[in-house]
Amino acid sequence: MLENILLTIATAATPLLLAAIGELVVERSGVLNLGVEGIMIMGAVTGFAVSLSTGNPWLGLIAATIAGALFSQLFAFLVITIATNQVATGLSLTLLGIGLSGMIGESFVGQPGVKLPTLDIPILSDLPVVGKLLFAQDPLFYLSIVLVFAVMWFLFRTRTGLTLRSIGDNHTSAHALGISVHKYRYFAVMFGGACGGMAGAHLTLVYTSQWIENMSAGRGWIALALVVFASWRPLRVLLGAYLFGAITIVQLHIQATNLRDLESLPAPLYWLAEIVKSIPSQFLSSLPYLATILVLVIISSNRRLTLINTPASLGRPFVPDR
Repeated sequence: MLENILLTIATAATPLLLAAIGELVVERSGVLNLGVEGIMIMGAVTGFAVSLSTGNPWLGLIAATIAGALFSQLFAFLVITIATNQVATGLSLTLLGIGLSGMIGESFVGQPGVKLPTLDIPILSDLPVVGKLLFAQDPLFYLSIVLVFAVMWFLFRTRTGLTLRSIGDNHTSAHALGISVHKYRYFAVMFGGACGGMAGAHLTLVYTSQWIENMSAGRGWIALALVVFASWRPLRVLLGAYLFGAITIVQLHIQATNLRDLESLPAPLYWLAEIVKSIPSQFLSSLPYLATILVLVIISSNRRLTLINTPASLGRPFVPDR
C-alpha cells in the first residue's frame, strides 16, 4: 500500500514540478506569467490530440511542448514588446487557453488515449518500496528532476543565468550595461511555456491517458504558488511540488479507505482515522487549494524575507526609451 501511495504522489507532483520550474525561470527574468493554467491545458489537449491521431505518444509530447512554447509567445509579445499589464494579460491567456482547449478537444472527450511508456530497469525496479518509485517511472518524472538541478546550475553557476537574474532584479541597470532585456525575457517566457506544455502533456499521456475539459483543475495556479513558496529557489520548488502532491493523494486515499481496513491500527490512530473519515469528501478534495492559500498567507506575513527573495522588477513592464 505504501508503495502505491508513493507512486501516485510522484505522478501527481510531476506536472506541478514541471510547470513551477518553468515559471521560476520566467519570474527570475522579471516577468509574471499568470497564464500557466492556460498553457498547461493547451499542452494537455495538443499532446492528447497528436498522440491519438498518430498513435505515437512521443510525438504528442513534442507537440505539447511546442504548443506551450508558442502559446507563451503570445503572452510574451503583449507584455514584453507592447508592455501591457502582466497580471491582466496572464489572466486573459488562461481564459483563452481554457476556452480554446475546450473547443479543440470537444471531439476527443471519452476516447482512450495513448500512454507514454515507463522505463523499467531490470533488477533495480524489483527492489521493495523504492524499486518502482525510482527505476520504473515515466520519462517526464526523470526529466522534471533533471530540470530542477539544470535550472539551479544555470541560474547560479553560469554567466547567462547571472545576467537573467540581474534583469529580474533591475532591468533598467541591465539595459544600461548593454544587455538585451527583451531577448532574455522572450527566451525565459518560451522556456516557461515549454515546461507548462510538458506539464499538460503529463496529464493526458501519463496521469489519466484521456482528455477531459478543464482537466488541469487549478494545477497552474498551484504551480504559481509553489514558486512563491520556494522563494524562487529551484530545490525548494522540488520539495514543495512533492509536498502538494502528497496532500492531493493522501486526501484521496483517506476518502477511499474503509475503516475496517484500519482496525489493526493502534487505538489513537484508528480514532483519528475515524474522525477524518467523518469529514465531508468535498472538504478533503479542497485541501490542496486550502494548503496553497495557507502557505501564501504564512509567506506574506514575513515581509522582510519576501522582499529579499523576490525579483525587484517582477511584474514591472520595461520600455527602453522611458
